[in-house]
Amino acid sequence: MTTRIENAAKTFADGTRALKPTSLTVEQGEILSLLGPSGCGKTTLLRIIAGLEQPDAGTRLVFGDADVTEMAVERRNVGMVFQSYALFPNMSVRANIGYGLKVRQVPKLERGKRVDELLELCRLTEQATRPVTALSGGQRQRVALARAMAPRPRILLLDEPLSALDAALRDQLRDELAAMLREFRISAVFVTHDQGEAMAIADRIAVMSEGTLQQIGTPEELYHAPTSDFVARFIGNAMPLNGQRVGNDLLLPGGKLDVSDVANDKQIYVRAENIKVDDTGPLTGTVETITFSGGHYRLGIRGVVADGALVHAHLRSRTTPKRGQQVRLSIDPSHLILV
Repeated sequence: MTTRIENAAKTFADGTRALKPTSLTVEQGEILSLLGPSGCGKTTLLRIIAGLEQPDAGTRLVFGDADVTEMAVERRNVGMVFQSYALFPNMSVRANIGYGLKVRQVPKLERGKRVDELLELCRLTEQATRPVTALSGGQRQRVALARAMAPRPRILLLDEPLSALDAALRDQLRDELAAMLREFRISAVFVTHDQGEAMAIADRIAVMSEGTLQQIGTPEELYHAPTSDFVARFIGNAMPLNGQRVGNDLLLPGGKLDVSDVANDKQIYVRAENIKVDDTGPLTGTVETITFSGGHYRLGIRGVVADGALVHAHLRSRTTPKRGQQVRLSIDPSHLILV
């Protein structure tokens, strides 16, 4: 079932414009992420889809062939997973999963069959009779997903589903979440502020800022071909190379860069992983900060670009330059990002 959101907008009673008119489509079985910083409008859009927020006039929501714009939340048949999972602590895993079916007065035999299917699909059969308070964070997440999927919703909505977990567990569970969503074969929209999480899980990502949809595309499209300054900086932390263009060269305080293949009207960006510390490089700067990140050192280098900005470079080595040491840098022109 395709989900269409047309001109979704929200202005609160105090005049705050939380969401400017936004249109997008979620295809059958697609996982779409709404990604952006706090206050960008992503949760407001999710709540409009769910029916938890009343949108401005002109908004239209279509689930398949059904216009649900004026439909109450309980009639939209939307599955939701919240940050806290909102499980019932006094109920068993089985009772939590079957709760929505019981409320809908699904016959007991049919209800039991559906719960058994989800217990097996979510690898929770052995935990069926346990209280949810006895489960791990990952198991609770699977219970929340199973409960949301039990009524066979038209679309599944997830609001920061991994944000309540510690960093190590979050990294482990995001791959598991992606696999389960694809196994459900249902359209899903999830909100996150974590670009790594969005890129690991989503088929497409809608990047939002200040109530506006900035760009929508696959993780690869957003990373390699951002269309705005905000997306370039937000996805992969690209840095602008502001300098004077003279012929085929970009003149920077730290040297010059060959940009013969770059159109004159394009802003040039580069990411830290694409800057190489190279004894013969054309650019120079002074090491100011050094951060060890396990697989590499992250160097903050001053003097390469104007305005006193730091340029960051990744150095994969057992040793690193000292703070205050001058280094040379090179950038492969094929790794430049053009906006």
